[in-house]
Amino acid sequence: MVYTSAMATEQKSVRQSVSLPSRTAKRVKALAKTQHTSANCVLVELIETGLESKEAEKRRFLALADQLSSSTDAKERQRIKEELARMTFGE
Repeated sequence: MVYTSAMATEQKSVRQSVSLPSRTAKRVKALAKTQHTSANCVLVELIETGLESKEAEKRRFLALADQLSSSTDAKERQRIKEELARMTFGE
C-alpha cells in the first residue's frame, strides 16, 4: 500500500468543552442512540457538516460577486444583487 504525505499525518483530537442547551443535548443523544454511536461522534459530524456548509455558502457568495462584476445585462445584475442581499441579510 502506498501512503501519501497527507495520509501520514494523522489528525490530533483536541478536547473541547461545550455547553449545549438541554433541548439540543437531548436531540444529540437521540441521534446517537438511533445511529448506534456516541454523542461525541454525532457532535463531530454535525460540526463538520456545518463547517462544510459555511464554506459552500462562502464559495457561492464569491461566485455570485464575480458574476455581478462581469455581467453587463441590467436584469441579470439586479437578480444577482437581490440574491446577494438575501444571502447577506436574509429574506
